[in-house]
Amino acid sequence: MAKRPKLTQLGRQVALPTSPQAAVLEIVANPHGDADYVVRFTAPEFTCLCPVTGQPDFAHFVIDYVPGKLLVESKSLKLLLASYRNHAAFHEDCTLDIAKRVVAAVKPKFLRIAGYWYPRGGIPIDVFWQTGKCPANVCLPERGVPPYRGRG
Repeated sequence: MAKRPKLTQLGRQVALPTSPQAAVLEIVANPHGDADYVVRFTAPEFTCLCPVTGQPDFAHFVIDYVPGKLLVESKSLKLLLASYRNHAAFHEDCTLDIAKRVVAAVKPKFLRIAGYWYPRGGIPIDVFWQTGKCPANVCLPERGVPPYRGRG
């Protein structure tokens, strides 16, 4: 039996990380590593700061991944996402940084992220990224977020 990674955040009161770099994305063993399935995280209240103006930016994220041997521990993902609250970065940077952190941590068979950013200067910016192709035998649902028409 494989040794379970030590979780340092789950079940404890943990301070919000001071930055995305300080956030620790924790992992757990996948108890169904023999099956392909989709895990979806939805974060409709993501915030960060505009790197030019310092104004808040808001996004709705949908993260889908097909796990391999490891799973993302959800509280640590929540803390990672919240660590962007006072972080200044462009939409594309935040979206891909989050996706690449998850990929580095759990090495999924597939991951796709959709960042639906609320308008700034009258223009919504939606950012999409994925690794390779989704396994053929997996049910990958629609993201469920409509194109911008005053969503919210």
